[in-house]
Amino acid sequence: MRLLVINPNTTELMRQQIDEGARKYASPGTEIVTLCAASGPRSIEGEYDVALSAVGTLQTLVANEKDYDGFVVACGQDPGLYACREVTTKPVVGIGEASMYMACLLGHRFTSMTALWRMVPLMVTMVRRYGLTDRCASVRAAGVKVIDIAADRGRTVEAFIKEARVAIDKDGADVICLSGAAMVGMDKIMEKELGVPVTDGVVSAVKLVEAQVAYGLHTSKKNTFAFPERKDAVNVGEVLRSVYE
Repeated sequence: MRLLVINPNTTELMRQQIDEGARKYASPGTEIVTLCAASGPRSIEGEYDVALSAVGTLQTLVANEKDYDGFVVACGQDPGLYACREVTTKPVVGIGEASMYMACLLGHRFTSMTALWRMVPLMVTMVRRYGLTDRCASVRAAGVKVIDIAADRGRTVEAFIKEARVAIDKDGADVICLSGAAMVGMDKIMEKELGVPVTDGVVSAVKLVEAQVAYGLHTSKKNTFAFPERKDAVNVGEVLRSVYE
């Protein structure tokens, strides 16, 4: 099978790190291709960034939809995820939701970790959207910028370990979720230090898409994720406009 992993930001270093993490755990016979979004910010750390990156993510998926069996949206805020599901019958999984759903199979309650504290409300909203409020012990941040994590994960991992200990000891978390793509590769380091399962969002999403493709599943086109209705669109590029045609 061929899977397209889309990095919703436009930083090449992060694309490379995401690609490495995805390939490390991909099954034999799975081909991984990782692309940056067609447009958008260099990092995603707030609602405005999420909104901008969703457009570039959608454009990348639509432009490549025929060439792949499934798709991963590799940002912890899952920008444009539901819209992506509307434009294809093939499986599409976001790394934010994947890290949390995987965690639910490993413990009773999880803590989702993000980069900056300003991003915590975004993650709380996502937890609610995915129906996991009762399974979420807390959402915590390491207090470091996304670009800084990508540039030196060896240094910034200590900030994540510190907050994860609080989540385990005070919040009652059984599992730690690394929702952001910049954290790819930190999971096993943190597991060794913390003694609890740590779910990497990129790896979790790849494995879930692989399972759906191998099982012959597809995105439902009844109700919520039906294809968009035909209509005119103003000042929209050719690739995205094609969805309406």
